[in-house]
Amino acid sequence: MVALADLHACEPWMSASRIAAICHRANELEGDITVLLGDYAAGMNMVTQYVHSRQWSKALATLQAPLGVHAVMGNHDWWEDRTAQKNGGMETFGHRALADVGIPVYGNRAVRLEKDGRGFWLAGLEDQLALLPGRKWGRTQMLGLDDLEGTMAQITDDAPVILLAHEPDIFPRVPERVSLTLSGHTHGGQIRFLGRSPIVPSRYGNRYAYGHIVEEERNIIVSGGLGCSIAPVRFGVPPEIVVIDLG
Repeated sequence: MVALADLHACEPWMSASRIAAICHRANELEGDITVLLGDYAAGMNMVTQYVHSRQWSKALATLQAPLGVHAVMGNHDWWEDRTAQKNGGMETFGHRALADVGIPVYGNRAVRLEKDGRGFWLAGLEDQLALLPGRKWGRTQMLGLDDLEGTMAQITDDAPVILLAHEPDIFPRVPERVSLTLSGHTHGGQIRFLGRSPIVPSRYGNRYAYGHIVEEERNIIVSGGLGCSIAPVRFGVPPEIVVIDLG
């Protein structure tokens, strides 16, 4: 598996041409399947120009893998879409942009795939921080649109399950039935010293900040991602394309 997370498309930090170059490198890794873990939209104001969804999705459309390219949405994809915030759900411009270039988006959905005659399930959650609070939205708190139970209910046999979830904070609720959870969102803290980050956008702090974590024989891999949010700064956690070999 090849996993890309947290592109945060914007000029000058993550241009459409840079995304295309990242996709070219991802294709060279020759994964059986490529997954996109959310946050395609810019997440900061320190930009010279925003990259339109038509541009970043066109770059992502160059990704190729025998078992396809599959995506979930991230919090910034929801937060940057005022119409989606007003509607309290539905879909974002990111959903539509990816669908328009033939990349399926998993919003609480699971599908069964096969590799060499061996089946497995790929499941994806809608974002856990999708809807912002605010009087203009009629919401007093942040609301997620994720439905873990409903997604798992779509799985009809005992084949392995791979779960895509933008934020890793869902992991304590993920059942043992799931072989592997893949997440992004944290950017590894974006600044990291001696294996720890001073600020991590997770209620669990450094517990799910970065890397391969095993708890009670359950596995999660949290990507350090590719772009930046808040400020264009990375230290101790370079941008990465994650490659996962599954036996």
